[in-house]
Amino acid sequence: MRELIALAVPPGPTFVELMQRSWEDGDAILPIDPRLPAPARERLLGSLRPTVLIDDTGERTARPDGVPVQDGDAIVIATSGSTGDPKGVIHTHDSARASARATSAALEVDPEADGWLCCLPVSHVAGLSVILRALTNGVRLEVLPAFDADVVQAAARERGATLTTLVPTALARIDPALFRRIVVGGAAPPSHLPPNAVVSYGMTETGSAITYDGRPLGDAECRVVDGEIQVRGAVLLRGYRGGGYDLEGEDPKDPDGWFATDDGGELDADGRLVVHGRRGDLIVTGGEKVWPIEVERVLDRHPAVAEVSVVGRRDDDWGHAVTAVVVPTDPAAPPTLEELRAHVKADLPSYAAPRQLELTSALPRTLLGKVERRALSSTPPP
Repeated sequence: MRELIALAVPPGPTFVELMQRSWEDGDAILPIDPRLPAPARERLLGSLRPTVLIDDTGERTARPDGVPVQDGDAIVIATSGSTGDPKGVIHTHDSARASARATSAALEVDPEADGWLCCLPVSHVAGLSVILRALTNGVRLEVLPAFDADVVQAAARERGATLTTLVPTALARIDPALFRRIVVGGAAPPSHLPPNAVVSYGMTETGSAITYDGRPLGDAECRVVDGEIQVRGAVLLRGYRGGGYDLEGEDPKDPDGWFATDDGGELDADGRLVVHGRRGDLIVTGGEKVWPIEVERVLDRHPAVAEVSVVGRRDDDWGHAVTAVVVPTDPAAPPTLEELRAHVKADLPSYAAPRQLELTSALPRTLLGKVERRALSSTPPP
């Protein structure tokens, strides 16, 4: 029987050692954030049904309701399920290696000269993939328990880290010139990126990035069908587990191997993939379609805007009103709605300009630093 080992262990050398030991035994791992409250952890365990749990004390406990994995399975990563219960994305050793090799080739990683730094949660694919790249390609690796700007910079200055993956909020807190290459993902990239940064597009189902700066990696292919991004390649998941799916795994790809991402996008004149965002985030206002990310990119350049997220609020006249939720640069002198509308109209059609402005001290974010747009959308305006 191939076990599914749930690792509720903090990021660090112990996590890496347990992961490698599990693979040597022919088992798969399910990384779990040890900071999860007990009820959330139990929901996750009950949905994904690992056979063994190792907690942050190192105690190993057999789960009586556990369901084994198939030969070749390496990782199950929890993500949101359509029913509200967590579902697991199953990756094999083959898909994990394909992702690690494709991203490393694109970054021209030199095992002799480079070193990877992981400072994102390893319960998410963004952090876990850093470890996989290092192990697959024999590159030095340092895993931090959490992001800390001073520690991250010290890793580059003093301990030879040359490569890392960051979300935009973390990138803004360090000197990017300390690293040879930085992969930026997890949220819309800032308007101005350092020259050594690449923008990644991917998801748990693709095992990490499937494009860098809009170009497919390795054998990956991207196409857009009726406005939806679809992807194909060796990096894709084997199937889903739990959260309403069969525990042995259900393959969501079509017979030709294409996976429908539910992301909106297009291919530009140079064939680069341009990502608009989740199709559920699309705002229809007065019959016109507005992608929040396009408006956010413009508003992000306004000097009075420190952070911004754009959502649609229900409106009797427009169906939905484009609404800018803004953290002002100076709370004592916030931008006005008229200023922001004029700023957007200089770059985008007038219907994309916000019709409502909400000021806030902070935007809700996930552990990866990604704005929780759905939380904003479901929150009544102040």
